[in-house]
Amino acid sequence: MHYNYKYRLDPPEALTETLLHHVDTCRQLYNHVLHLLNEADDIPARYEVQGTLPDLKSWWVDLTDVHSKVLQMVVKRVYDNLSTLKAQKENGRAVGMLKWKPPREYRSLTYNQSGFKLKNTSGRPTLWLSKIGEIPIHLHRDIPENATIKQVTVKQEPTGEWYAAFGIDVDEATPEKPETPEKVVGIDVGILKYAHDTDGYAIESPDFSDERERLERAQRDLSRKQHGSANWEKQRQVVAERYAELKNKRRDFLHKLSNYYAREYDLVAVENLDAKGLVELPGNSRNRAGAAWGTFRRMLEYKCEREGTHFVAVNPRGTTKECAFCGVSTDKPLWVREHSCPSCGFEVDRDANAAWNILSRGIRKRLGAGRSESTPVETALPVDTSVSAKRVVETGSPTLKREPSGER
Repeated sequence: MHYNYKYRLDPPEALTETLLHHVDTCRQLYNHVLHLLNEADDIPARYEVQGTLPDLKSWWVDLTDVHSKVLQMVVKRVYDNLSTLKAQKENGRAVGMLKWKPPREYRSLTYNQSGFKLKNTSGRPTLWLSKIGEIPIHLHRDIPENATIKQVTVKQEPTGEWYAAFGIDVDEATPEKPETPEKVVGIDVGILKYAHDTDGYAIESPDFSDERERLERAQRDLSRKQHGSANWEKQRQVVAERYAELKNKRRDFLHKLSNYYAREYDLVAVENLDAKGLVELPGNSRNRAGAAWGTFRRMLEYKCEREGTHFVAVNPRGTTKECAFCGVSTDKPLWVREHSCPSCGFEVDRDANAAWNILSRGIRKRLGAGRSESTPVETALPVDTSVSAKRVVETGSPTLKREPSGER
């Protein structure tokens, strides 16, 4: 399996200047390749452009300072961005053209297959990079012995810190997914309650109001500084640190939550939400963006693959309106937090009802039934919904909060 391990680097001042020089040279090459492709009548193949790099070094002396594999990955980066732009256009999105990269938007370089090595110099681990040197690295966790390092990406964050991301392949068999999943769960995501599942868990959204307030205060202070001055740069550093603090806390919450579901269950069903489209809708877009539903789904998907858990993403349409017990659809505005079916009389929390519908669709999709995902199937529910949808389990986990009875 393929994993990414990220470590903090501690380059001395001399190597920091060398790293910045290499990154800026890669940025200029990126802009040069993009200019050539914009001027060309027919876009050449990527390997044709990479084949011109040796001739380019004859007059562009700075390119000789950078490892050849790093330069090739710059060309690949341009073509990857073009492919992403093309895919978005085919999906109906209004896209323009790739723009040249200013220094603030190009912060990394990638060594692929060669030009790097992990060393232990005088008892301290270092990362050796070709044409740069040995950089002290904080190996806070060991790389598996049966792992092969395929590439290393070195990046400077807006805070000024340097990190190295190792792309590794681990020589181990992926756990087999159970043929007949026993522990199954459906998850409905939201804003006030980040997740509500079919086992009765109601996970509160983390409160980042203090972190957000500190970030906004730092941004206001930055707006009062003269752009480009020493005080402006000092305050920009503060803003970057506040933003990194908020981002790291949010990702920590998402990692712990997704890891819990991937390890505890045999099958996990979630909504296949268009997270980007939801953020672009008017009203409450800030909270929708902060919820990071797309990031949670991606984390959950790869962790389920790692743990041998079935991951099923289902169509979210109608999961809130349909009754999980009989399938009758009932319109309900957002402020109505209770589901009360006029047909069968089933009453339950609105989010719990949606979670059961998600699980029902997920089981049908896993079984490959010929019926539509939206067709209610009572047999798809492994236990009595009227009981389990209202049951809340106290586990003591910091991410799982008990929901008091009668206060939904």
